[in-house]
Amino acid sequence: MSVHFVPWDTSLDMLKEANRLYDEAGIFDCVEKGDLVAVKLHVGELGNPYYVQPFFVHDIVRRVKEAGGKPFLTDSTTYYRAQRNNGYDYMITALMQGFSMAPFIVADGLRGENAKLVKTKGILNEIEVAGVIAEADAMIVVSHDKGHELSGFGGAIKNLGMGCTSQAGKLRQHRAIGLEIDAEKCIGCGKCREACSMHLPEIIEGKAMNISPLCMRCPICSEACPTGAIQLTNKNNLCKALASAAYGVLSTFKKGKVSYVSFAKDITQYCDCLPNPGKVVMKDLGIFASTSPVSIDAAFLSMVDYELFNNAYNVDCMLQVHEAKSIGIDGEVKPKINKLR
Repeated sequence: MSVHFVPWDTSLDMLKEANRLYDEAGIFDCVEKGDLVAVKLHVGELGNPYYVQPFFVHDIVRRVKEAGGKPFLTDSTTYYRAQRNNGYDYMITALMQGFSMAPFIVADGLRGENAKLVKTKGILNEIEVAGVIAEADAMIVVSHDKGHELSGFGGAIKNLGMGCTSQAGKLRQHRAIGLEIDAEKCIGCGKCREACSMHLPEIIEGKAMNISPLCMRCPICSEACPTGAIQLTNKNNLCKALASAAYGVLSTFKKGKVSYVSFAKDITQYCDCLPNPGKVVMKDLGIFASTSPVSIDAAFLSMVDYELFNNAYNVDCMLQVHEAKSIGIDGEVKPKINKLR
């Protein structure tokens, strides 16, 4: 499957260029009259200045309506305790970040409870797909390409796998990673427990213990540990879990009912989930469009030096792409890239 691409060039009207791109790629061919169309996006954690600009999303909503669809914006709540942990706070965040051009429907309910358990392939046997996503007729997946300290980078596959699943689904994926505590290095200071939003590491007889099934294997406690006693292991498993979850999400749609648009602009160290996403580490590339999450992510990675992310986070960015392809998600790991002229 080919990927269409328009370079980022501010001497041009990028909104018009984006529409040329959508037409070339057939992005709205997945929309039929009367379809309930999920426009899957990430509005950014409150305070994050780097996310897909709302006017691009506004125009995608317009195009879905022109195609006869009924568009709504959507994303699922976060498992960790932050600004988007429940449906109410997430909707407020979406409004504050500028996303008011269509109804914003939280994909997994008020407290992350709305999900459909589906069978999948790969490292996971099943995954909790957010209920609103599972019931949509079609979907336009709007992604922001950037770094991610657990999966290397986040693009379309991560937007599907993590972003389209409920809190239980997110926990399931994250727990594919291991977490080990070196008792000899641990001094029982409790800084790990203080840093964790859920206060999960327990200090027992002067040592930190990770015994809670609620632990999502995020790096917060590890980063807070002054002696390096806490380490994440098997981080590549999250990349595999993302692909596995993405397969489950796509299984809820008929073939040809999902399209992808990815913005490779403001490519930061960390993901949009943080209010402080770090430095912009790569030049603005442009906008990609495709009917395959495998191809669109592979296209982005082929045009950047992703070893920067690999070395920073000790994970292979391409693994999620190869894994998604291997378990049966359509696409090419070396796609043809059609650059608009």
